[in-house]
Amino acid sequence: MKAKQKKETIKKGLLIIISGPSGSGKSTIYKEILSRNSNILGSISVTTREPRGAEIDGVHYYFITKEKYFELKETGGLLEGAKVYGNYYGTPLAKVQEQIENGKDIVFEIDIDGARQIKSKYPNAIWIFVIPPSLAILEERLRSRATDTAEVIERRLSLAKSEIAYSEMFDYFVVNDGLSESIKTIEGIIEAERHKAYLMTDFIKKTYLD
Repeated sequence: MKAKQKKETIKKGLLIIISGPSGSGKSTIYKEILSRNSNILGSISVTTREPRGAEIDGVHYYFITKEKYFELKETGGLLEGAKVYGNYYGTPLAKVQEQIENGKDIVFEIDIDGARQIKSKYPNAIWIFVIPPSLAILEERLRSRATDTAEVIERRLSLAKSEIAYSEMFDYFVVNDGLSESIKTIEGIIEAERHKAYLMTDFIKKTYLD
């Protein structure tokens, strides 16, 4: 009897959110995760603003008209969206779904409001919230950047407290007391999540049960 031919199967990818207060180090962690993991892709947003400098359509952003933006929004084509300084930004849902169905992991570095929008539409999204070891250290980091006024720093600290207070919304807290260790921790979280049962259902059926 011939052995049953193995079928090609693709496990679905993950949607990963990296969020946290300003000064927590989330942006640096996000960039390092992408540079170290070729199988993890960054999200590309649509925007209604004009390209700046050497920005390339489809690489840095998808540059679209306001009419197209609102068409996407009204038809449910945006995973999340926001208005920033008079321009509109958002994540095209179809692009994300396509990558996930093809087994690619997509990672977002986004604020808490955007993360909430994503979670409401994609409950299986993994929300990793990066926090500093303490508010005192966060304040120290913000002041050392020398980019904000004292008033802005106080607002950022107050916002950080209110964000952290919603701890029940997050799947994981990662205390960023060292960049290298935090990156390893997040990579470990992602690897563990790849083996969650709901992601393996189609793989198990097609590989062992068909």
